[in-house]
Amino acid sequence: MLKKMTLTTTKRDEMTDITAEVQRLIDEAGVEEGTALVYCPHTTAGITINENADPDVKRDMLRRFDEGYPWNHTMDLHEEGNTAAHMKASTVGSSQHVIIDKGTLVLGTWQGVYFCEFDGPRERQFFVKLMKG
Repeated sequence: MLKKMTLTTTKRDEMTDITAEVQRLIDEAGVEEGTALVYCPHTTAGITINENADPDVKRDMLRRFDEGYPWNHTMDLHEEGNTAAHMKASTVGSSQHVIIDKGTLVLGTWQGVYFCEFDGPRERQFFVKLMKG
């Protein structure tokens, strides 16, 4: 099963927890054992798994991304001016695989699945491919 999901981001840089949405798709599909592939088709956004208990982690990560990839760099040539967003998305990656066991995503105690926006605000899509087995 492949499902296209849409979300609207509200800031240039933000991390949106999509764990519950992915789990809802698993529940609706009745997948008990298998994997979920979560994929982002955008070059300035990505998918990651990270802590979802302390909101300071998201804030710290976004701040550190900005420190590592400053938005304005005198040597950037890309005329859209969003080279930093491309760098951040490449660092995070475009997809994550998560194991499904007994109908539930297998994540650590503090983990969640995040859609990472680096060039917002925008309307964005991500795909979830559920594979039984």
